[in-house]
Amino acid sequence: MMKLLNKVFVTAGFALGTLAFSGEALAQEAPDVLVKRITQEVMEVAKNDQEIKAGNQKRIQALVETKILPHVDFKRATAMAAGRYWRDATSQQQRQLTDEFSALLIYTYAGAISKIGDQKVEFKPLAANTDDTEVVVRFQVQQPRGGEPVQVGYRLYKSPEGWKVYDVNLLGAWLIETYKGNFSTEIGKGGIDGLIHTLSEKNRSLAGQAGGGGKPL
Repeated sequence: MMKLLNKVFVTAGFALGTLAFSGEALAQEAPDVLVKRITQEVMEVAKNDQEIKAGNQKRIQALVETKILPHVDFKRATAMAAGRYWRDATSQQQRQLTDEFSALLIYTYAGAISKIGDQKVEFKPLAANTDDTEVVVRFQVQQPRGGEPVQVGYRLYKSPEGWKVYDVNLLGAWLIETYKGNFSTEIGKGGIDGLIHTLSEKNRSLAGQAGGGGKPL
């Protein structure tokens, strides 16, 4: 399970890792305008901050915690990935699963930020009405040395606090669907507690990498 998740996370990492939000702007800007503006700002920081370029994990982690975490709905993403098993989980299991899944995504964001280089992002027009409460913001990431551009889509919904991201599409596949299949397999082997344990072990491994020399995750 985790090998497949790793491949998905590495690809998804760039897209998710460049996303950050300002609380005030969040409520005022259209979702596509917001994503475009802040993505460009964060990419600029990542390209020019020498400590981030050198892999300073504390610096990268601070950027993740202040700019990204408050505006991703981890609970919604976790519940959707767990599917029907979410309803069968106790409230404590739901909290633990959300915490572990969130931690895994946080490491992904941090690793992605450390890898930002000369990629360029081209946004597509938003296909949505002004009163929509769920939208998909699409763009493509141009690679610095050629090759096929990576097609990306963010799925956002309008919460009382503003627009929040809960899913990402890469190359035509929504990550929640990928998680759902892998989570189901893991739960089938060891139940909700088994999935929590698997994610916890992965997070422990990533924590060791982050603390072992400042290498990108």
